[in-house]
Amino acid sequence: MFDVSIAPAAARAVSTYSDQAVQLGLRLLGALLVLLLGMWVARRLAGFAQAALGRANLDSTLSGFLRNLIYGVLVVLLVVTALGVLGVPSAPLVAALGTAGLAIGLALQGSLSNLAWGVLLVLFRPFRVGDYVSAGGTEGTVQSINLMHTQLVMPDNREAILPNAKVGGDAIINFNRRGTRRFELTIPIGMDDDIGKAMTGIGTLLAADPRILKQPPPSVVTGHLGDGTVSLIVRGWARCDDLWGAQTDLLRSIKETFAQAGIRIAAPQRQMTLVPVRGAQP
Repeated sequence: MFDVSIAPAAARAVSTYSDQAVQLGLRLLGALLVLLLGMWVARRLAGFAQAALGRANLDSTLSGFLRNLIYGVLVVLLVVTALGVLGVPSAPLVAALGTAGLAIGLALQGSLSNLAWGVLLVLFRPFRVGDYVSAGGTEGTVQSINLMHTQLVMPDNREAILPNAKVGGDAIINFNRRGTRRFELTIPIGMDDDIGKAMTGIGTLLAADPRILKQPPPSVVTGHLGDGTVSLIVRGWARCDDLWGAQTDLLRSIKETFAQAGIRIAAPQRQMTLVPVRGAQP
């Protein structure tokens, strides 16, 4: 015979399962709403942060990176919050994320170092695109600055891609950051030549070239004496774009002026004395 006492127990079990299913559905719905609404808010906040960084005249590469970083952090927080709404304990999840982050950081130590230096280079700007620099043991014109590497074009048109950690960890020399540069030439003349006439002639050439700046004033001074020569040190300032042309044209003009004035550009001289040896055959 069928036991009627089983019916209430079955009904209670069905009711319990129904309540649990409803609660699970509500939690799923809540988690989905948290994700959807949170993603929209995260997008808006990240976009607002990028716009604010742009108004602060921050480099577009760095502002884009920071925008993506903010968005990624917000998404991770959203996932943890959504799992908490579902009833998943957040403490083990946070611990797992921390462990995974540590493992990834150790595995990508070199890349993270390049990334960190890339952020610093973009933020502090020791050089800009178009500057001629010496960085990481390489000289060239800066073509691009990324978060992971810096690209240089060398004078012979070779391309050098330097990791940012190497660039930032070494001395950086920016040749045209200040707009002007000083050049220095050493001109040796003969010991018997008229040094005053030579210095006056060079001074006239310096004053006649408009590419050579008058402030700071150029100078011609006596360097040193020796080996039958007198060395004249010629210093002048020019804009970075004019430096090479002004320097090479000045050398040519000095040569032509000295040739007309009878002043020779001397080379070091050596005097040899031959001592005869007794008993040597002629």
